[in-house]
Amino acid sequence: MADTPKNPERHHTFIPAEKKSSIPFYDTPNLDELEKGPWPSFVTGIKRLAMQEDYGDMMVDLLGQLEHSYNTRLGYWKGGTISVFGYGGGIIPRFTELMGADGTPMFPACKEFHTVRVQPPAGNHYSTDMLRKLSDSWSKWGSGLVAFHGQTGNIMFIGTNNENVQHFFDEINAYGWDLGGAGPCVRTAMCCIGAARCEQSCANEMKIHRLLVNNFIDDMHRPALPYKFKFKVSGCPNDCMNSIQRADMAVIGTWRDDMKVDQDQVKAFVADKGRKYVVDNVVTRCPTNALSLNDDDTLNVDNRNCVRCMHCINVMTKALSVGDDKGVTILIGGKRTLKIGDLMGTVLIPFMKLENEDDYEKLTELAEEIIDFWAENGLEHERCGEMIDRIGLVNFLEGIDVEVDPNMIASARQSSYVRMDTWDEEADKWNQRQAG
Repeated sequence: MADTPKNPERHHTFIPAEKKSSIPFYDTPNLDELEKGPWPSFVTGIKRLAMQEDYGDMMVDLLGQLEHSYNTRLGYWKGGTISVFGYGGGIIPRFTELMGADGTPMFPACKEFHTVRVQPPAGNHYSTDMLRKLSDSWSKWGSGLVAFHGQTGNIMFIGTNNENVQHFFDEINAYGWDLGGAGPCVRTAMCCIGAARCEQSCANEMKIHRLLVNNFIDDMHRPALPYKFKFKVSGCPNDCMNSIQRADMAVIGTWRDDMKVDQDQVKAFVADKGRKYVVDNVVTRCPTNALSLNDDDTLNVDNRNCVRCMHCINVMTKALSVGDDKGVTILIGGKRTLKIGDLMGTVLIPFMKLENEDDYEKLTELAEEIIDFWAENGLEHERCGEMIDRIGLVNFLEGIDVEVDPNMIASARQSSYVRMDTWDEEADKWNQRQAG
């Protein structure tokens, strides 16, 4: 339990007298510092909400607790268990630990300050009408604080109490929204805006997103896994979702034929920018030296050595574009620091076509195999990538019935995961699969 603090003094210091809260405002010199400087501050937003009648008291007490935390350099939120009927997750419970000498909460209006996670639409496509509906519902049942979006991808509705959680869910569920994941479960997926706005898209990102979410919705609502598991989908190797760093299973659009080059547009680009600019900012920045500029201002591309870093395509968008033989690369095990530090996703399936329903079914079945194997063999509070690090990739591949491929690499230009003492045997297997 936290030490019992002294009762804080309350002062009218930071908001005009026409406030709507029934609680006198606290003196918040530390939080006031965060409003200084050129950037918007969350403190200003909370103070603005404190002026509103619906949730002024909660916001004033929230500022009081935050100021106390800044003074003591300790956090005073504890967890618990709270959800809606029929679900096991989706709510992040927060209860205050700060109690006065008489045992009552020091900041009673925010003694419960739960966060409700709500699944966003694929590609984060919202209509203004739907945003207004969500805002109106949260104004009725919550604090008014909303974050678009959390690291997992959810819309984060921050700050409500035990009584109002169910009311808020019932209201937004009635017009089509569902809770996301919280706890040891499959988490809310994310995908980039993809083909809706981006010409580099190599896959149907939003279909993949919805397919995976719909297939694993029970695992999202009823936590029963060793720890969290995240899907993220990027339509091209630019990986705007940062899925390689953040996703246990990353699906990234790519292509396996030659990059398309419009030499007339190359010449126009060189004429506009100059040869030196093109050499300095495009050719020499290719990580594998796969580009060369000819004397006649045309561009050679060594496609065999291209690692799809996307830099040249991003700079010369009219002149260069992705190939026609499109598909996805699947990586496994990305995550932030936990037991063994940061892990980047490593290649599991170098290339998979997604052209028909059978292909999408294979993707779903692969995800099921991975989650089932991890659920069976992962330790408590162990991410999928950490399990693979512990048991070895060979055992993981055998467990999910995926053949070793020399293209399975941790990062470009490194050696494969094929064991060198059995290289000939594994190479023969791979050649037979390629021939068959």
